[in-house]
Amino acid sequence: MKYSYIKPRTKTPFTQELKLLVTFFSMTLIMIFSTFIFLVYKDYSFQKEKAETIEARLELQKDIENMKNQITYIKKQKDLSERIFTKNSVLKDSITNLFDLVPERITLSEAKLLENGLVLYGITPNKDVYNFMLQAPLRSIFHKTYSSFYPAGNGWLRFVSTNYIDEMDQELENEN
Repeated sequence: MKYSYIKPRTKTPFTQELKLLVTFFSMTLIMIFSTFIFLVYKDYSFQKEKAETIEARLELQKDIENMKNQITYIKKQKDLSERIFTKNSVLKDSITNLFDLVPERITLSEAKLLENGLVLYGITPNKDVYNFMLQAPLRSIFHKTYSSFYPAGNGWLRFVSTNYIDEMDQELENEN
């Protein structure tokens, strides 16, 4: 005997609501898992980028330090070249003044510049011309002046004049 007009359905534990619920939960889990994977990847990439940035910063610091060393070296070279240029200019002016100091009647054959003095070799008509026209200006410049005379073949005198500046006075001038 049949009490129902429809054919009975088989009942499963997976109802439509349960299937819908499982689908939503699985999609949510997939989204959470993919977000987790994305965040792990981003963290790894940020850590790698951070390490590269630190390495680049260290390289730049080394380069900056090298450049500072090069700048100080170049400044020292510039200062040295300026001092040499100044000394050369002073030396050139001194030599010009020295040759302007020598009168026409006295002929120089050689001049040696020493660090703290000057040695002159030349010919003069007599000692008086040398003493009044050359030795007097040399004595006003140098602290110690020595002269030696030798007879030349034409009646004139050859002379050797050695002139020195005291080292103590020279050190005082260098300090100023």
